[in-house]
Amino acid sequence: MSTKNNAAARIKRHARLRVNLSGTAQRPRLSVFRSLSEIYAQVIDDQAGQTIASASTIDTELRGKVKGMKKSEQAKLVGKAVAERAKSKGVQAVVFDRGGFKYSGRIKALADGAREGGLEF
Repeated sequence: MSTKNNAAARIKRHARLRVNLSGTAQRPRLSVFRSLSEIYAQVIDDQAGQTIASASTIDTELRGKVKGMKKSEQAKLVGKAVAERAKSKGVQAVVFDRGGFKYSGRIKALADGAREGGLEF
């Protein structure tokens, strides 16, 4: 399968997931995106159309910390950071949106980091 087909398949999977997955003010959506080199996470209230908190490996705050770490360790750190930022805004529980990616590797590491940071899902 070519890279183009893989990307298109992921987008289709994500669209299929999003039909039944939506974030509210009480339980926002923790959305994850991973590229080959970076990982990004956002806590989103879909009803208001607002991003409550976000973190990524390119954040100025995290960039120095993630240098030299394995990608899965970086993802765990991003998960903890997004959990701390969401909790500071009053978010306790979220709905996890894996973005059409398999729940393994960096996606699972980010989820574990967010749970360690205190988010429930």
